[in-house]
Amino acid sequence: MAYLKQIDIENFKSWQGKHVIGPFMRFNCIIGTNGSGKSNLMDALSFVVGERPASLRVKHLRDLIYGANTGKPVSDSARVDMRYCNEEDQETVFSRIIAGDSSEYHIDGVHVTFAKYTEELEKIGILTRAQNCLVFQGAVESIALKDPKERTRMLECISQSKEYAAEYSKKKEALLKAQEDTQFHFNKKKSASVESKQVSQENIEAQRYQALRDELHQKHLQLSLAELFYNGKAIQGLSETLSERQHIAAAKTNELVSWEQTVQANKKEHGRLAREQQHIEKKINAQEHVLSQNRSQYVKAKMNTSHHTQKIEEVRDALKKGQRLLAIKEEALSEIRLEIEKLEKAWRNYEKEMHEQQAAHGRDIVLDQDQLEQYKELKELARKQGAFLNQQGEKLNWEVKADCGKMAFDKRRKKEVEHAVRSSKFHLEDLTGRAEKLEEYIKVCISKLEEYRQQEESLNAELQQSHQRTEQVKQELSQVMEELGNACVDRQENKRQLQQKELLEKLRTLYPETVYGRLSDLCSPIHKKYQLAVVKVFGHYMDAIVVSSEKVARDCIAFIKEEQTGRETFLPIDNLVVTPLNERLREIPSAKMVVDVVQVKASPYAAQLKKVVQFVCGNTLVCETTKEARSVAYDRKERTRTVSLEGTMFEKSGVMSGGSRNLRTKAHCWDEKDMMRLKERKEKLAAQLIELMRQRRKESDLQNIIAQAKGVETRMKYSKIDLDTLRKKIIPKCQADISLQQSELANLDSQIQMQQDTMEAKDAEIKNIRHQIDQMEDVVFSDFCAEIGVDNIREYEQEHLKHQAYINEKLLEFESQHARLNAQLEYEKGQLNKQRKKLQSMENTISDEEKVVTEQKKDEQKLLVAVEEGQNKLLELKNQLLAKKSQVADAKSELDQKTQTLKEINKELVKLQRAVMTAESAIEQKRLARHNMLLACKIQSLPITLLSGSLDEISEVQLDSESESTAATMDIYEREAQLVIDYSQLDDEVKNLQSEEEINAQLEMLSESVSSIEEVLHRTAAPNLKALEKMKEVKKKLQEVKEAFDASTHLAKKCNKDFEQVKALRTHLFNQCFEHVCVVIDQIYKRICRNSSAQAILTAENPDEPYLGGINYQCVAPGKRFMTMDNLSGGEKAIAALAFLFAIHSFRPAPFFILDEVDAALDNTNISKVTSFIREESKENMQIIVISLKEEFFSQADALLGVYSDYNECMFSRILTIDLRPYPLVEEENVKQMDKEPREDR
Repeated sequence: MAYLKQIDIENFKSWQGKHVIGPFMRFNCIIGTNGSGKSNLMDALSFVVGERPASLRVKHLRDLIYGANTGKPVSDSARVDMRYCNEEDQETVFSRIIAGDSSEYHIDGVHVTFAKYTEELEKIGILTRAQNCLVFQGAVESIALKDPKERTRMLECISQSKEYAAEYSKKKEALLKAQEDTQFHFNKKKSASVESKQVSQENIEAQRYQALRDELHQKHLQLSLAELFYNGKAIQGLSETLSERQHIAAAKTNELVSWEQTVQANKKEHGRLAREQQHIEKKINAQEHVLSQNRSQYVKAKMNTSHHTQKIEEVRDALKKGQRLLAIKEEALSEIRLEIEKLEKAWRNYEKEMHEQQAAHGRDIVLDQDQLEQYKELKELARKQGAFLNQQGEKLNWEVKADCGKMAFDKRRKKEVEHAVRSSKFHLEDLTGRAEKLEEYIKVCISKLEEYRQQEESLNAELQQSHQRTEQVKQELSQVMEELGNACVDRQENKRQLQQKELLEKLRTLYPETVYGRLSDLCSPIHKKYQLAVVKVFGHYMDAIVVSSEKVARDCIAFIKEEQTGRETFLPIDNLVVTPLNERLREIPSAKMVVDVVQVKASPYAAQLKKVVQFVCGNTLVCETTKEARSVAYDRKERTRTVSLEGTMFEKSGVMSGGSRNLRTKAHCWDEKDMMRLKERKEKLAAQLIELMRQRRKESDLQNIIAQAKGVETRMKYSKIDLDTLRKKIIPKCQADISLQQSELANLDSQIQMQQDTMEAKDAEIKNIRHQIDQMEDVVFSDFCAEIGVDNIREYEQEHLKHQAYINEKLLEFESQHARLNAQLEYEKGQLNKQRKKLQSMENTISDEEKVVTEQKKDEQKLLVAVEEGQNKLLELKNQLLAKKSQVADAKSELDQKTQTLKEINKELVKLQRAVMTAESAIEQKRLARHNMLLACKIQSLPITLLSGSLDEISEVQLDSESESTAATMDIYEREAQLVIDYSQLDDEVKNLQSEEEINAQLEMLSESVSSIEEVLHRTAAPNLKALEKMKEVKKKLQEVKEAFDASTHLAKKCNKDFEQVKALRTHLFNQCFEHVCVVIDQIYKRICRNSSAQAILTAENPDEPYLGGINYQCVAPGKRFMTMDNLSGGEKAIAALAFLFAIHSFRPAPFFILDEVDAALDNTNISKVTSFIREESKENMQIIVISLKEEFFSQADALLGVYSDYNECMFSRILTIDLRPYPLVEEENVKQMDKEPREDR
């Protein structure tokens, strides 16, 4: 017995990589969880036997590759191999491979075409088109629900009679067409014979009919000429009337134009006067602005003049002090010059004294060369012997010189400090004087402030009377504010609300259909007690603007930025993420959802506003008391956002926020009547307050005085700061500097005294050393002194050698002292020049400031004159405004009178124009009638004679009374007006009619005669006027019809023969299958039901040609009566459908039969019956593979194939196979045991 050995799958659907499914036994069950890939095995078997992609639950073949459903196919191809073994156990491998969007077919590795592939499958009993080896999931239920026609199609597929269906239809259609052609040609032949008999009769009737037509033609001609004749007369009369009315209308139009020009001139004059009035008003506003500026500039100029005057005084004081300091510096310079003169005089006296001493000494010692050499040798010896003493002496001399230099520096520093003390004392006096002046200036400022305060009080007293009413209005307004809420907050809110209201109106004007309004205006609480709670929940969305879309919101925000009107919150409906309502919250006792206590005002967009309310409120609950709200919020398993009637809110996070007065203020927005009344009262009081504020005319003077007082206060403030700085910082610092300088001076005196004492001690020590050196020199130079005749060598050195050194030392001392005095003289000169320049700069500053003060006084005077002139000019402009207003009123009155006259003239002109239009309309109607009459004549070919023109010039466009008067129609009328008709054919009696009644009667008579003839023609059947010509055509036609009838008859016989052959073949194939199934189905049904009383019957609705009708399926279930499939239960239908499937399969048995979850609708009892039948069939007739999820089914199988899913990056399928044959069934074991037991023990 042939069987399916195994299936090899590679990358097919959920099967990643290569998998071997099998080996298959006689009865196999595929099991696995849902989604593991069981049905994909069914698809693999369907795929390998040649099924189309649509049957495999995909659109394209490439979607069958593993990973294609996620967009990441693991390969470009997939394949399924089916290994089939015949009765001789020879294996044949059928392979189908996906390559792109196409398939490749292989048999034993050899590439074949699809036709060859299906042919080989048919050889082993697998019909791809009939699907005789496959039962897909749901097919059993589908078969149970099929109608008779669908069962017929199933039998046609399995019997292969369907292959002849197209040929059958084609042959039958050809036969029917041939029969129709035969009948058609027969009827044609019959009608041609009758037609030939009627031709002669038609010729006689045609002559009589033509005579009536000629008479009608003549009557039409007379009627048309008469209508055209009187139509032309009417057009001529109407044209004269129109001309007359147009002349009158033109005259009235000229009059209207004249009046319009007059009115236009008056309008221009009125406009000119109005513009001049506006110009004067602008001038007044500008003059008031200029006057205000001039006043402020005058006050500013006055303050500047005072500032510069004060600055001049300060500089003059500084100049006086500088002059005193200059005198001191000049005195110090004179003292230095006097010291230089004394030093030069002392040097001259010293030189004179030295000359006198030399002259008085009288002798001079002169040494020869040897003595000089001896003197040098002895001097060197003495120097060596007294080197230590000489070093000590030189050291002391250097110390004495250093002390002398330091003492000289200290003396100079002493003089400088003495000079600095004098300057500091002078500066202290200057600062003290400046402080005294500042005190005086502060006293002057205080007196000025007192004066300004008195002026301010007097002006306030003058304004008190006008302010009294203002205060009353403010008091009333404050009372209204108290009723509305906090006075300050309400005032700010009023301004804000007014801006918000204006902004909302602008936005509604820009977006009338998409800006709905503010949330507080669009909805309200259902009861007043919920107001505070709703306000608390709404929060900052209370005044939010509701719009239809996010785009509208962005456009509104852009507009607000341009207008700079503040911040606004928008709620775009299309962009709101609304939280779904938790319906279970409505079941909570003592609580309501805030959404349920807010009502939306009736409007076309109420449904959209409910979405906004749901977005703002969410699942918030409202409770009667705070305690209940807290309990509902936090005592339940799931926390809930709640709010009490007092406005206390409990958040899910545990945050609690209490109510406030602000909530009550916001809640008042829903008290519409009180709010509107209070707002109207507030607006009236605000308007009165504005009017009173305008009446205050002396505010500018008061502001000027206040500005001057502030200026004085500012200057006094800075003066006090300067005075405080002088007293607390500068003067104490100067006094401290003087104290430091005096202490430094005392230190310098003590240092100089100490240096003198030190120098005296060192001089004594130097003298002692000098004495020791002299004694040593006396010993060395004793012989030499005796030789040259001196007592000691010092006498020689003092008189001759050291005398010159002494003179040089004195000269050096003199030059250094003289250079120091000269340097000090130059320094003092520089300081003196700087002081003179500083004084000159002060004098220049005073001069410049005096000039500035002079200029500022001139400017101040000019500004005062400008203020006075501005006041006079303002008064003059106001007088001009009153006169101009009177002129504007007079011009307006005159303009109104002339406008009224113009309106009356315009009414008369309109009447005349209507009369002209009426005449024009009448003429156009007549022209329209003339056109239609000429067109009718042209169409009817009436022989109208034209003296000018031709009927060919008449447009063939049909016009009616609703046609617009365009340039084209006027062109038609003008061309037709050029046509001149010859009325000679019209009877004179008709042309000479005068009255309208006679004309109408004559035209009516002509019309009736035409109508009577037309009625006769209408009653008379129109004969064939070409009967003679038609006679030959009829004979020829009769011959042709006879030939066509013979040909169609021959063709019909041939088509009938071909059709009968196809019909017989199709009937044979179908009946062969149908008869087999009818016999087998009853047997199968009995076997499945395990009851011989069960019956299954198939009957054909069309016994002759059963494939054209339906196949009825009736069953008699065990223990039940005969009934159709529709009346069976679900399980009985499934059993019947399975019997039908196995019966069909038995006609074209395939080597294996694959069933996908056919036990879905079966209970355990029916599953047991079906399983037993399948086991029997699998042992005897076929190999069966079943996909099942029920243990009662797959426990009876020979082998189990378990499909399960695994995951790597994505899900893929795997399979486990188990052979159940070693494990006998329980029923079989019981049977064996029962056979072993004795019969009497059973």
